Amino acid sequence: MKEYFSKPEVILTVSFLIGTFIIHRLIIWSAAKLSQKIHRSELRKQYLKRYTGYIIWTICVIAIILIWGFNTKGFFVALGSTFAVVGVALFANWSILSNITASFILYFTFPYRIGDRIRIHDKDLPVTAVISDIKGFYTLLETDEGELITYPNNLLLQKGVSILQDKKGSVFDITDDSVDRTV
Repeated sequence: MKEYFSKPEVILTVSFLIGTFIIHRLIIWSAAKLSQKIHRSELRKQYLKRYTGYIIWTICVIAIILIWGFNTKGFFVALGSTFAVVGVALFANWSILSNITASFILYFTFPYRIGDRIRIHDKDLPVTAVISDIKGFYTLLETDEGELITYPNNLLLQKGVSILQDKKGSVFDITDDSVDRTV
């Protein structure tokens, strides 16, 4: 039994598990401190923990599989096939990846928060609403009429957005009635 625990594979596996756990906790701790500093909601912190956990632990599992020396040729064929299928799926629906990326950008850098009243400047469908929640793929917006809109996070980064605070409209809201045509 003693020889089993002195094998390099066991030592490396335990090291990877402990290292991954420490790195994961360090990232969560750092994100929590930053979240406190920039006043982010508890729900958004949970999304961040979940997504970073998926990424970090997946890398750890792949490393452990390689440590134990599974048939690497077969493993890489299976891994390549999996990535090919996922790549085709993401290419067919690229917005999934861009929405996740946009969610991280919104979490750390964007100036609006849950509860802010915003105006999205879209020429086809302008929206004025209050942010109810910011999820991993979309943001929930509630209009004055009580309508609940799911708006993709990547579009929030692509469109102009005004924070209205207590105002009902934006300075960019120009109607034909407000334009003085007496020249």
